Amino acid sequence: MKVCHLTSVHPRYEIRIFFKECQSLSKAGYDVSLIVADNKGDEIINNIKIIDVGKSKGRLRRMTQTIWRVYKKALKLDADIYQFHDPELIFIGLLLKHKGKKVVYDIHEDVPRAIFDKLWINKYLVILISKIFERIENFISKRLTYNVTATPYLRDRFLKINKNTIDINNYPIISEFNNNDSWQEKKNEICLTGSISEVRGIIQLINVLEICDTRLHLAGEFSEPFLEEKVRLKKGWEKVIYYGFIGRDKVKQIFNESKIGMAIILPDKNLINGQPIKIFEYMSAGIPVISSDFPLWKRIVENNNCGICVNPLDIQEIAKAINYLLNNEEEAKQMGLNGKRAIIDKYNWNKEEERLLKLYSELKKM
Repeated sequence: MKVCHLTSVHPRYEIRIFFKECQSLSKAGYDVSLIVADNKGDEIINNIKIIDVGKSKGRLRRMTQTIWRVYKKALKLDADIYQFHDPELIFIGLLLKHKGKKVVYDIHEDVPRAIFDKLWINKYLVILISKIFERIENFISKRLTYNVTATPYLRDRFLKINKNTIDINNYPIISEFNNNDSWQEKKNEICLTGSISEVRGIIQLINVLEICDTRLHLAGEFSEPFLEEKVRLKKGWEKVIYYGFIGRDKVKQIFNESKIGMAIILPDKNLINGQPIKIFEYMSAGIPVISSDFPLWKRIVENNNCGICVNPLDIQEIAKAINYLLNNEEEAKQMGLNGKRAIIDKYNWNKEEERLLKLYSELKKM
């Protein structure tokens, strides 16, 4: 059976799309293609055919020209099942459904709420755009074959619209960060990997470095160029080791050298109910977590005794948590072990892979 995943936004090696979903389907015997738009050319990796439709300059061209190229290439492939990963492809999904195809909408985030974080949208239009998109998303997702959400919170929202909705959580692949490196070989340093933005707490974290005797391993891309310029002017930046965008092997190396993983997200309508993959990745790597004290995150971190939850707006409280873990080695080490155990027992991609394959078996019969 031919399966085609579509993205006009994400990189070709995006963790959820390529390393988890596409590879799991390929290993299970599906003929898997992945359409991307990054100007890096076509290739075949692990039996997955990556097809590049080219990158357009600017968001407007991407949301018009690029998605049309994605659609034409998708039609040409004539797959049995299409799974798209970007909200801007939602009309493409509907067109494919009208062509008689089985179409799955993979919903990574609560887009109507996430729109409020898009700095490029005029602040006077953002409420209107959010409401309009939510109506469009509800209308189309009701008519698609299946909706797959990255969290139970999103599942509950879309179940009200389409009974064919399932959550497939973005949990880590157990083997990726599993290591036997000695705790004693770690440095008295902290880390943050992933997207870097104000709402994801970078300002607070840089300010904390001014009052903590530690260094920060920072990996990822800044959401806006001005933000990088802003934080580089802060005194705390002197304690930052910045890598930019890095591959998974380098992420693993950073985890091996760090004693704490940071997940300080500011209160946000979209993120507060999300399950940040970075928390699970820190747990998988066996390092304790310092996270925001949102109810869902507290249940994950505190119930598994794998870190400390703090008020993300309180610099002193964040600094206190960092200093406590760095000064209490045995407790920090045990929290890391607790997190790793929770990943093995509950929060891992092996369990989610079973749900994905069960969904595709059901799609075959529909």
